[in-house]
Amino acid sequence: MVQEFLQRTLLTIPPILMALTVHECAHAWVAYRLGDPTAKMLGRVTLNPIRHLDPIGTLMLLFSGLFGWAKPVPINPRNFRNMSRSIVLVSIAGPLSNLFLAALSAIAYKLFEAAGPEFLSSMPNLWRPLFAMIELSIIINVALAVFNMVPVPPLDGSKVLGNLLPARQAFAWARFEQYGFFILLILIVTGALNKFISPVIFLMAGLLTGGIY
Repeated sequence: MVQEFLQRTLLTIPPILMALTVHECAHAWVAYRLGDPTAKMLGRVTLNPIRHLDPIGTLMLLFSGLFGWAKPVPINPRNFRNMSRSIVLVSIAGPLSNLFLAALSAIAYKLFEAAGPEFLSSMPNLWRPLFAMIELSIIINVALAVFNMVPVPPLDGSKVLGNLLPARQAFAWARFEQYGFFILLILIVTGALNKFISPVIFLMAGLLTGGIY
């Protein structure tokens, strides 16, 4: 049992590192392209995981498989020409990058599936772990995208919602942000968030792979 846990952990680490790194790099790159050099000056427009990873958020994703985060990408909205539009684009860049990785992983999954069990058996010590990592990459990236689009601060979805609301409602939403982390923590600990997003995650992963979930 311990051996199985260690094997699964080792297989999970590469897709987690890739998912979190690409997610945060996408935020930083889009912010830079829209006129804000803050993240670039801090070395965040990079695929180096060390620049992005948050130890607690990484462990959370490793053990839960559904919830996790990296270090937030700093932005200065005053550098944007259209502040609200740019914040929305920067915010959705991370989740969209994860969906893109999930789609690429699903293509690789289908290629392995088409090759048949004989192919996996030809070099089992190489192909089987790689196939398992690809399968994990699909669910991890979909989970990260869906989780981050939940409209609870400080997640990306809350920034999107806050910048799409009319001015009066947006102001009220901004005041709510100070309580967001505690609300999110309660939703995670009680399992309420899991009940809400798990069906969405497994539906999307199933659509990408042809129903394995």
